[in-house]
Amino acid sequence: MIITPKTKVGELLEEYPELEDLLISFSPTFQKLKNPVLRRTVGKIATLQQVAKVGNVSIDKLVNELRKRVGQGKMDVSDISDYESAIEPKWVRRDMVVDNFDAVPVINAGKNPMGEILKRIERIKQDEIFLFRTPFYPAPIIEKITKKGYMIFTEKRSENDFGNFVIKVPNQKD
Repeated sequence: MIITPKTKVGELLEEYPELEDLLISFSPTFQKLKNPVLRRTVGKIATLQQVAKVGNVSIDKLVNELRKRVGQGKMDVSDISDYESAIEPKWVRRDMVVDNFDAVPVINAGKNPMGEILKRIERIKQDEIFLFRTPFYPAPIIEKITKKGYMIFTEKRSENDFGNFVIKVPNQKD
């Protein structure tokens, strides 16, 4: 396996179990990978690029340290695009939130909230906002939502509290 920003965490640790401690050493957030439930759910779909974002770690440093440990050469990952913005967009209006979903209890119970989130975003109409809460930056869910034609903005409220605002992109069918 060649390690790249698109490598899934679960596949990486399956192929190179010896990398677990190194990966966890990059960020306290990565300690959650020791939880078998999160490892099975998040590990299956989260890429290194996504967990780097969650852990506030340089993707270049993360990928290249992992590659170095298994004897792979350095990779230039500086041109990887980041579709998230740190600046709250003008469309984020709390008075337009029509549905709230707290995914924290679902995640803490070891379940994946993606199905419920996707079902709820399908119900929002133009100029309505769906807001869901997660205990970490939900990179895999964000990727899925944006591919479906929605915009999302994530607000980090605290270390374990993220508000995720979703709106239908203009010209999408109601």
